[in-house]
Amino acid sequence: MKSDWQDAARPVNEDGKQYHIQCGIGDVARYVLLPGDPNRVEKIAAKWDRAEKVADYREHVTYTGKIGDMEISACSTGGGGGSTASALEDLAEIGCDTVIRVGTCGTIQEHIEPGDLIICTGAVRKEGTSSDYVIPEYPACADYEVTQALIEAAERLGYTYHVGIGYTAASFFCGQGRPGKEGYSQSFMKTILPDMKAAGVLNFEMEAATVFTISRLYQMRAGAVFTVIANRVRNDFSYNSDTTDKNIQVANLAMVILHDWEIKKKKSGKRYFYPSLLNEK
Repeated sequence: MKSDWQDAARPVNEDGKQYHIQCGIGDVARYVLLPGDPNRVEKIAAKWDRAEKVADYREHVTYTGKIGDMEISACSTGGGGGSTASALEDLAEIGCDTVIRVGTCGTIQEHIEPGDLIICTGAVRKEGTSSDYVIPEYPACADYEVTQALIEAAERLGYTYHVGIGYTAASFFCGQGRPGKEGYSQSFMKTILPDMKAAGVLNFEMEAATVFTISRLYQMRAGAVFTVIANRVRNDFSYNSDTTDKNIQVANLAMVILHDWEIKKKKSGKRYFYPSLLNEK
């Protein structure tokens, strides 16, 4: 029986669709937003001027459309490093070069409020997946321009935000210092939160380190913006659409800013163009 799929090393079907996200060349834009939840992709795309669902397979839902004259896509990664890496591999193969992780998180710093935004410049690599790509000492760093665009977007929208290092865990409960079923715990779990808090880490989440590491290795640009839904130190939890939509707005605007900067670079002939530092318009 003939299979629809070819090449066991990197599966692709006869139509050129990638195995995990079921998209091929031309289905996604260079700029791609990466929520974890498949249901959030439609919410992201609803903010665009034009949007079309191009794929829906497993945990990966993909929309492509336009904001003004900029082509943009959104693809859900599912939760955790493994499925995030699968999505990134496929996206990189078909032409994506700039990604922003759009998610929620819990902060481990007392002064950060639920509803605030966190823009991560890097992440502690405790999710496991990135260790399959490079030695543990290799840093998980966000791209500077993408981070700057996220900061500028948050400033324009007037949202409270914090910039710093996050912690990418392999699990929601024990990996973030929470007890498991019926209080299950190991001694090392009890020190995760206080140790990382003392180190100045801002938040716990589950995908950023994978996104940063793989993107850097594959010469892609990556950033990450999170809406805080919990303060672990104070044991506060607040989840509603009014607050979680902030990261969507910031991520969409940041992609527009990046697109505008690239156009200005081409026109000016300069390799780098930072509007906040130059007296150019």
